[in-house]
Amino acid sequence: MMLKLGIIGTNWITKMFVEAAKKTAKYELVAVYSRRAETGQKFAEDFTDVVQIFTDIDAFLKSGIDVVYIASPNSLHFAQAKAAIEADVNVIVEKSAFDNIKQYEEIHSLMRQHPKVRLFEAARHVQQDNFKLLAQQVAKMEHISGATLIYEKYSSRFDAYLAGEEPNVLSKQFAAGALTDLGVYPIYAAVKLFGLPQEQHYFATLLNNGADGRGTVILRYPKFDVTIIFGKGSNSYEHSEILGYRDTILIDSIAELTDIKYDDGQGNVTVISQPVLDNPMIPEADLFAKIMLDPLENDSIYHDLEILSQRVNIVLTELRKSAGIEFATD
Repeated sequence: MMLKLGIIGTNWITKMFVEAAKKTAKYELVAVYSRRAETGQKFAEDFTDVVQIFTDIDAFLKSGIDVVYIASPNSLHFAQAKAAIEADVNVIVEKSAFDNIKQYEEIHSLMRQHPKVRLFEAARHVQQDNFKLLAQQVAKMEHISGATLIYEKYSSRFDAYLAGEEPNVLSKQFAAGALTDLGVYPIYAAVKLFGLPQEQHYFATLLNNGADGRGTVILRYPKFDVTIIFGKGSNSYEHSEILGYRDTILIDSIAELTDIKYDDGQGNVTVISQPVLDNPMIPEADLFAKIMLDPLENDSIYHDLEILSQRVNIVLTELRKSAGIEFATD
């Protein structure tokens, strides 16, 4: 069976996901929703599928799609996911999925009324083989002394901000900023590897419009801290590290995971990463399809994904509170 895929959002990440989904041979692109028909049509031209273009979201959700991939601005995720669930359509939503704990709880309360619907947060990096190899190495370490995870990448829209504009990826109005757009990657990794922290603190550097452009997060665990550094206004080439007693894991990028090494502290360095796929979204697309096509067989896997997404949502919400950053939905 092929899953009939509809998409919301016509940017580069949507194109990457559709290409990944098609490579799994478990999806076919059948529908595109866009506020402007010409934008949706232009997106669809990149694919050979027979695709319907919609400017009405209700008609889009009732068009027979099995699953919708949502990659719209963060502030639109909640309403669009809610509409999809009410239409009994499965949802894959880009991170950060929802603005706060309140939205998360409302969505999952609604899902109890639609028990056949599955909702996934698209955190591609934690589904990649190299992340699994990283997690296996962490589990083998005798002791964790701490970690520093870095993801600082100059935004393609930062020049527009410097020119006096307010791009939606750098605007509180769209529930965006460094934490929700970039910090979510290392936070997802930390929560996946170490669980919920006991405390979380965010020291944010704010832009002129009040959104966070850069910041440092401290996650406190019982016996160690995780320091997370991220930003949208500069590029960092520093490695991320997970520290043992004398041994160390070195990671080139906590989001891309292309080069991971284990240094035992005694002169032995082992490369534990494998060559990455051309499209890093293939593993998540394949996993999500596996769950949707056989939900009973894969119920425990789906339950683990739900718990991880909920924990990340809690941490992100508490971090924003600690930095005094409020969204309109708070």
